[in-house]
Amino acid sequence: MPKAKGANKRKKFNYSTNRRKLKTKAIKAAAPRIECAQLRNAWNEKKSVSQNLAEMGLAFDPNKALPVLRKKVAPMEIDPSEASGALVKKPYVVNALVAEASLPEKDTHSISRDMIEYVQYMIKHHRDNYKEMAKDEKNYYQDTPKQIRRKVELYKRYHPQECEAFMQSLNKKKMDQS
Repeated sequence: MPKAKGANKRKKFNYSTNRRKLKTKAIKAAAPRIECAQLRNAWNEKKSVSQNLAEMGLAFDPNKALPVLRKKVAPMEIDPSEASGALVKKPYVVNALVAEASLPEKDTHSISRDMIEYVQYMIKHHRDNYKEMAKDEKNYYQDTPKQIRRKVELYKRYHPQECEAFMQSLNKKKMDQS
């Protein structure tokens, strides 16, 4: 079986490359990327993981940070101020993490625009009569009355202001026609 074309070529040492830079570049490429911005900014590459976390006031081993108390030890003998014996050099990391955790979570629940238009059409023409909604010609997916009721409830739960405004406009139109 023949060899590849460049297989017989002699390896030559490249004197112009800086081996130390290549090594540090390879180490950085091999290291995992820290997703948390606060940890990434305070991280020291020359220290171990446990040393970095201890400086930030975080626990590397939760079993050592919060040891299980034996039943033989009386609860009065343990002083909570002695539990935090490690010196925290970078408290701003923990403060930033606490501030980020205390922010309210953004409500990402929503339904599609088509579903909103479908539900509004059904409410506009049939109000609360789900059996009539199921028989409507716009019910393309042949939803049952229970499925339509669930869709209406989803609309009311995820878009309460829009639903309230829509219902008020329907009531005004009804009052104007009377």
